[in-house]
Amino acid sequence: MSAVAVLDVGKTNVKLSATDRLGTVLETVSRPNTVLTGPPYRHHDLDGIERWLLDALRDLGRRHRIDAIVPCGHGSAGVLVDDAGPVMPMIDYEDEPPAEVLAHYRAIAGDFAARGSAIMLGASHTARQMLWIETEWPEAFARARHFLALPQYWAWRLSGVAASEATTLGAQSHLWSVRQQRQAPIVAARGWARLLPPLVPAWGALGRLLPAMAARTGLDPATQVFCGGHDSSVNFYRYQAAGLAGLTVISTGTWIVALSDAADPDRLDEGRGMSCNADPAGKPLAGALCMGGREFALIAGAQPAGARADAGILRDLVARRTLPLPFLSEDTGLLPGRAGRGRIAGPPPRDAAERRTLALLATALLTDLLLDALHGTGTVILDGSFVADPLYVALVAALRPRTTVRSNRHSDGVAAGAALLAGHATRSAPAPLILDAPGLLTVPGLAAYRAEWRTLSTDTAE
Repeated sequence: MSAVAVLDVGKTNVKLSATDRLGTVLETVSRPNTVLTGPPYRHHDLDGIERWLLDALRDLGRRHRIDAIVPCGHGSAGVLVDDAGPVMPMIDYEDEPPAEVLAHYRAIAGDFAARGSAIMLGASHTARQMLWIETEWPEAFARARHFLALPQYWAWRLSGVAASEATTLGAQSHLWSVRQQRQAPIVAARGWARLLPPLVPAWGALGRLLPAMAARTGLDPATQVFCGGHDSSVNFYRYQAAGLAGLTVISTGTWIVALSDAADPDRLDEGRGMSCNADPAGKPLAGALCMGGREFALIAGAQPAGARADAGILRDLVARRTLPLPFLSEDTGLLPGRAGRGRIAGPPPRDAAERRTLALLATALLTDLLLDALHGTGTVILDGSFVADPLYVALVAALRPRTTVRSNRHSDGVAAGAALLAGHATRSAPAPLILDAPGLLTVPGLAAYRAEWRTLSTDTAE
């Protein structure tokens, strides 16, 4: 049976999965996505990832007949390249550009309608990364031939074909106006159009594996390399491929990302870090996000392997009014003015089990808030790492008793969506999909607790 190799470059980890054509993951290997401190700035170890990737493709290729490769990745990432490779390292989006670059960028970035997202922390936008390099290293910038978003960088390394793609350009890059489906004004104003290759759909086959890459990996030289896309949009596509519409998908991990085709992009609130993303067809998806996974880790602290939140502890925390107020992290989006001001209000958690349950409660409350921020959420589908704890799903449903909530127990959403991209051109029926209803959860006083948490969480003068 033929297999699809899916490269998923997350902010924290890099995964390579072998999947079947319907998105079932057959095997996965991973490594940390290492950040190097510099010089010239904090950047990702592209050389290390490439060596690992080629070794991993060779290893997986011994056990699976790989005939397609689809790369995916997080947003806010891109690489400036010439014909041979990167002319500058790939910036870690959590690094902070110089103050003069930040000020210049704010002056030229354009309005919210053109950008599609608020101006976020650090180097979050690839347009700002381009300005940083152009300002500080003009010679390198001048000799670059392409600026490639993260998934398309890896597609280029494997196939030799450079492409741009709507979901990655639509992921807070500020280079693409999703609603108008054209380059943002900053591209022409800065003369950057020469660096953006032609647009190719996420499901587009760029070509065969380069001969040198085929030799290095031992894969069939006829292996097709697909353009790929932004991880959250690829995950959303999994549900589109199953024939679903009118939904909001909540993907959980380092970020809690909400994407919706049921919400109106014209109602997005720039002041709350919301965004207009794109699906693989280039159509708008209303988006909202926060660093819920980072918040979870900061509240939970060290946890024993396999730990789960406990419904009894949850009821006790609610009764005691132990409130996990955001944000312990430097998140500046969903709740402006709350970055770094998080704290535990009320009686503190007494042990690791209470910390874990409180952390899960915090992520459920943030999920609920993201959904309200979007308005018109339709059916809500929860997936990603937090769905492994069934209490998360039940708690989101309890917080939103009038919303239809479902979950996908299979956490490999990006890999599944990517595999389905490889079959997009030949699919003749909806892809199979199993969704679960939440378990019933009763928490006395939850509505009042939710109201109190919201009041305290939106008080920037606290």
